[in-house]
Amino acid sequence: MQLSNFPTARLTPSDDWEDFVYPFRDGRQSLPQSWLDIFGPLRNGCVDDLVVVGQLGQSLDGRIATASGHSKYINCPAGIEHLHRLRALVDIVVVGVGTAIADNPQLTVRQVAGPQPVRAVIDPRGRLEAHARLFSDDGVRRLLITAEGTRCNPPPGVEVIALPAQKGNIEPSLIVGALARAGMRRILVEGGADTISRFMAARCLDRLHVTVAPVMLGAGGPGIALPPRERADQAPRMPVRVHTVGADVLFDCDLSDQRVELGNAKKSM
Repeated sequence: MQLSNFPTARLTPSDDWEDFVYPFRDGRQSLPQSWLDIFGPLRNGCVDDLVVVGQLGQSLDGRIATASGHSKYINCPAGIEHLHRLRALVDIVVVGVGTAIADNPQLTVRQVAGPQPVRAVIDPRGRLEAHARLFSDDGVRRLLITAEGTRCNPPPGVEVIALPAQKGNIEPSLIVGALARAGMRRILVEGGADTISRFMAARCLDRLHVTVAPVMLGAGGPGIALPPRERADQAPRMPVRVHTVGADVLFDCDLSDQRVELGNAKKSM
């Protein structure tokens, strides 16, 4: 594992984040080194022309919420800032309907400079109410990903993507393919844990950012949940880079060797 320091100061006029985010998105070659160590791997895909990254914040004992469901805020302010920087770098932020109902997130860039990403919710049964904050008409493109045949009533202007579903679930590869056809090349799967786990199990993530806070919750919602292995030595290992993010520790996991081809291929798997 590679350990590196991570810029954690809040955005100020002297902060070079703004000098990074716009050149990063514009495809310019020269980028400030201070942010390149952590965000450089998200610039170009290793498998194809897509970059799909999952993000999860959790406690040291692997919980994303207490037993009562409370989760604000497990991670420190710098960890929240990191999430907003991720949003500023991607084309679209995707959440599952459980997270959208429980947290009612805005999915906007508020803590740092940068453009607002497209917002999407995976809602196979059309459960999310039209007044959900991620559906807010603020000039940003909004997508509802649902199962074929589901009756949905999203607000005007929300695009509906209907995909085949099995047992109420839509395969992550179908979701990524549909988003790619909609013009999304850099995709952030932000939550919840079940949605990220399904994308990871389906080998649809290039990278996984797990921000671990130095707290113990004792019980509550678990983080990543994958099909079990009988032996520890059978579990696949991955390259990991570790960064300090304020009081938290960020594990940047490289999953590209496991990722299935989803866009235009760059290398054979």
